[in-house]
Amino acid sequence: MIQAIFKTNKDTSGLVLRLILALVFFPHGAQKVLGWFGGYGFTGSLQYFQGQGIPTIFVLLLFAAEFLGPIALVLGLFTRVSALGIGVAMSVAALVHLPNGLFMNWFGNQQGEGYEFHLLAIAIAAALVIKGGGLASLDGVLAEQKRTA
Repeated sequence: MIQAIFKTNKDTSGLVLRLILALVFFPHGAQKVLGWFGGYGFTGSLQYFQGQGIPTIFVLLLFAAEFLGPIALVLGLFTRVSALGIGVAMSVAALVHLPNGLFMNWFGNQQGEGYEFHLLAIAIAAALVIKGGGLASLDGVLAEQKRTA
């Protein structure tokens, strides 16, 4: 089981996908957890999501996926788990945005944002779940150590 989580190759695409997904999602997590980038911080975000009827455990899992997940992705540590968390969070968000259609609300003429961004994030996350962390990942180092031990 551990080998399946950490196993990867030295493919550059895993590194690129990890860093892009981390770059996009860290600010979202930092908004929710730290209040950076105009966010409400931990308490405000928690209260908001609870007010939407979302159970606390799911809000905490969202915070972990969007804040801790990108940190782990930069390190290439628990890449598959981190990408899966982001992928699940984006799948739920896509369902929420489904009534708004595919397209982002570039011109302000829709009720809300579409789900195209979410689909791209899900695709990147899925690729990382399948491929693993790739080049320069701690997953690769741990898998190699486990294999030679």
